[in-house]
Amino acid sequence: MGADKNEAPPAMAIMPDHWIRRMALERGMIEPFVDRQQREGRISFGLSSYGYDARLAPEFKIFTNVDNALVDPKAFSAQSFVEREGPSCVVPPNSFALARTIEYFRIPRDILVICLGKSTYARCGIIVNVTPLEPEWEGHVTLEISNTTPLPARVYAQEGICQFLFLKGESPPEVSYADRGGKYMRQRGVTLPRL
Repeated sequence: MGADKNEAPPAMAIMPDHWIRRMALERGMIEPFVDRQQREGRISFGLSSYGYDARLAPEFKIFTNVDNALVDPKAFSAQSFVEREGPSCVVPPNSFALARTIEYFRIPRDILVICLGKSTYARCGIIVNVTPLEPEWEGHVTLEISNTTPLPARVYAQEGICQFLFLKGESPPEVSYADRGGKYMRQRGVTLPRL
């Protein structure tokens, strides 16, 4: 007997800590990998019950309008940013910075990863945005950090910045990110928009 046409497809499963640990240690899904939540006076990072809290690397591209550049995703100018390295970064009021995770990710073929900002930052008006990590994508994750407040805001390198949730699909896709040669495949460092 066939499935009912109106029947909803099975829900994606969110993967637990023991699966994340196994995939990180046996298949290099997350490198370097922190096996448990770390805090001790820092914004937490590492493995959690159903996700992984990634750390912010100490390199930043801070948006600036010194040269009156137009923000155009089809013709993006690197002159729109100033580069900084260090233990923290001050994001100007109502502006944003690009950064990256310390961790390098290798996503399995049947997994889609979504990212959510840490509540510690969200409660300060600092929003972290990342598009989903698609099946078989790999690289450092470029993070968009928006300061929605009218005041300068500080973010801290080597500490937690966002949480990744791993969703297992009903079956592997016909075409993965690697299969179609995605433009952000194996990115290292903070990567600017590409067309």
